[in-house]
Amino acid sequence: MILSWRNRRAHNNKMKNNNRLCEDLDAEINIPTHFRCPISLDLMKDPVTLCTGITYDRENIERWIEAGNETCPFTKQVLETFDLIPNHILRRMIQDWCVQNRSLGVERIPTPRIPVSQCEISEVCSRIVGATRRGDGKKCGELVRKIKNWGKESERNKRCIMENGTGCILSASFESFARDSFEKHITLLVEILSVLSWMSPLGKEGRSKLGTESSLRCIIWLLRNGDLSGRQSAVLVLKEILHSDERRIITNTLRAIEGVVEALFFLIKEPISPTATKASLMAIYCMISSTTKNDMITSRFLEMGLVGVIVEAIVEADKSVCEKALGVLDEICNTEKGKEEACNNALIMAMLVKKVLRVSEWATELSVSILWKLCDEESVRIEAIQVGTFKKLLVILQVGCGESTKEKVKELLKLLNGYNNRVDCCVDSSMGFKYLKKPF
Repeated sequence: MILSWRNRRAHNNKMKNNNRLCEDLDAEINIPTHFRCPISLDLMKDPVTLCTGITYDRENIERWIEAGNETCPFTKQVLETFDLIPNHILRRMIQDWCVQNRSLGVERIPTPRIPVSQCEISEVCSRIVGATRRGDGKKCGELVRKIKNWGKESERNKRCIMENGTGCILSASFESFARDSFEKHITLLVEILSVLSWMSPLGKEGRSKLGTESSLRCIIWLLRNGDLSGRQSAVLVLKEILHSDERRIITNTLRAIEGVVEALFFLIKEPISPTATKASLMAIYCMISSTTKNDMITSRFLEMGLVGVIVEAIVEADKSVCEKALGVLDEICNTEKGKEEACNNALIMAMLVKKVLRVSEWATELSVSILWKLCDEESVRIEAIQVGTFKKLLVILQVGCGESTKEKVKELLKLLNGYNNRVDCCVDSSMGFKYLKKPF
């Protein structure tokens, strides 16, 4: 049986012959069935054969086995062994077929690399431990780069690396060289962080090594002075360290390190990537939620203008960033100074109402929580009515929400009910923000 695969060739470059382009885009490419994976029905990139004699794409059959299945997906036979034997002959046939159909936009599949084994990872980790004990930064760097390259080859390699305790080994190595002299070993430390940034969770022992003062000083230094890649790796690792039961202890250690607040603040004000922005917001949340209401760290964030920067970021943020930013804002509003800063922001009320029921259920709950905390002042209640808060709250009750949010909505409706007739005009909360004066 021959299945059809409609060519979706990208055509970013302009072609002179428009008729020919249209013909190419409409062309149908016939893919032999035995080139397709029986699981996904997609063209196989790395065909491997099970003990039953059936060939699958490596990624799909590995996912099948990791899910706990012990039978062949096609024959339903119980697998006597889970060994995956590369089918080199079929892979070369697929590559030849891709070359023959290159004119129709089919790209040749690359020759896959042999997946890394547990023995190889264990051997490299042992050598990293030895190099760390000797203080041999050069040799340690070579070994770390080897692990990094393995991880780049496939997600399967990354999983294998993480499952064999590599994170703990690298964390201990990072702490050792950071304690010695992080300026001297800065290149090595950046390499280690770049690998640790995609290892989650790191484990309690790994986090304890990275949570020492020497390790944290190095991470914060990279947050402030590293290149874009180094700063992103540093904030991802910092977020992972703080996102644990020991975050109160780690926050106390960070309090003595100069520049941590400024480094995280500027990653939000001047974002380098969505990934770094989300990690920064999570790190900030962990820090301010594990401190007292009048803590120095929270006060410093407010002095730098964190409320205004977060509100500005939320306006055009995607779902994930929006939820995390609202979480930080909700935590900030637990303090009197934070509430005061939020009330003085010209965008916040319209922004909160606009995000209700438009982003996610969690974003709606956070927005209601923030509104509930801010509506103590009469001026804030009037502004809330003006931007359509009352109507949005009624819609929330109709749509449904959690018990805690429902109680806050009811309280807000009682507070705002007496202001409906006192407001001369209303502003549609669905309008854009261009008519609102920005606070900075």
